[in-house]
Amino acid sequence: MILGVGAAPRIADRDAGHDNNFNLIRMLAALGVMVSHAVPLTLGIGTPEPLEEALKGVNLGRVCVMVFFAISGFFITRSFTTKRDPVAFLRARALRIYPGLVVMLVLMLGIGGLWIATDPVRFWRSAPDYVIRTLTFVVSARWLDGILETAPFPREVNGSLWSLRFEVACYLGVLLAGVSGLFDRRRAFLGCAAAFLAIYLVAPVVTTNFVIRRMLLVGLPFVIGVAFHVWRDRIPLSPVALAGLVAGAVLLRPTPLFPAAVVLALCYATFCFGFARIPVLARYTTLGDYSYGTYIYAFPIQQMAVIWGFGTPMSNLAVAVPLTLGCAILSWRLVEAPAMRFGRSRRFVTRALDK
Repeated sequence: MILGVGAAPRIADRDAGHDNNFNLIRMLAALGVMVSHAVPLTLGIGTPEPLEEALKGVNLGRVCVMVFFAISGFFITRSFTTKRDPVAFLRARALRIYPGLVVMLVLMLGIGGLWIATDPVRFWRSAPDYVIRTLTFVVSARWLDGILETAPFPREVNGSLWSLRFEVACYLGVLLAGVSGLFDRRRAFLGCAAAFLAIYLVAPVVTTNFVIRRMLLVGLPFVIGVAFHVWRDRIPLSPVALAGLVAGAVLLRPTPLFPAAVVLALCYATFCFGFARIPVLARYTTLGDYSYGTYIYAFPIQQMAVIWGFGTPMSNLAVAVPLTLGCAILSWRLVEAPAMRFGRSRRFVTRALDK
């Protein structure tokens, strides 16, 4: 039976616990980014990627990144509002990002410097600056000297990491909104969200600044995810509403409102599917969250696959996906999950309080 808007469950009816499909969605999004990257990596920079023409310049990779940020906006806000402890919030975010990232950097630098670099001296000279930039998120870190100089994206060892600095910025935004009580004042939050939307719509006309454009690209789905949490008791999970949003986006395609309409429809579709009760899919949640490991290991592995001679999108993915998945599983089981368990342990909390 297709549920109408009035009969549909609200987000608040489904968001308790872990009975959802979001781990699966995140993993599919991570694989979608790999598919998107395989095109320019093998066919050349500037080759149109999947969905790029239909969505007016927004390719499959960006769609998947927006899905990540929408989910993050919802659950990061839920994380803060559950405890309302800024220190615990920052600790949880750091333990989710840094352990896996640090291990990946160690492996990448070790393997790159010992076996792959064509000029090890230049490589190791540039390594400290790259590490500092990567771990501080203040300035983008994409290139290392003396390595991958004949690759499709020369010296770009991990192009996927560009979004991490914006993710961290969004975390800090949630923290600021939380400590200021904005989540408890819906009208004030609505005003802030409306202001952000206005900036999103006007920015393409008034600025070409890369950082601003990227922040708005990922910021809108993040803000929508936050809004879905703030109004979780009001927002229905309805196929009818989803069809209306998709139809609205199609009708708005000739207008400047099209990008925002697509983002809203995409975010709503993500949460409709994420909270859908599909037992066979929900079992995936018990396996773990391999999406972050996929995200941090995929690009360098895909770059190396091209160097090894796998120069078509399909052959690149055939080699890179299994290798990346193996790294992601090991990262989750040996690094990420233990780090988060340690962060939740009473021993860790006691140590933190004693300092």
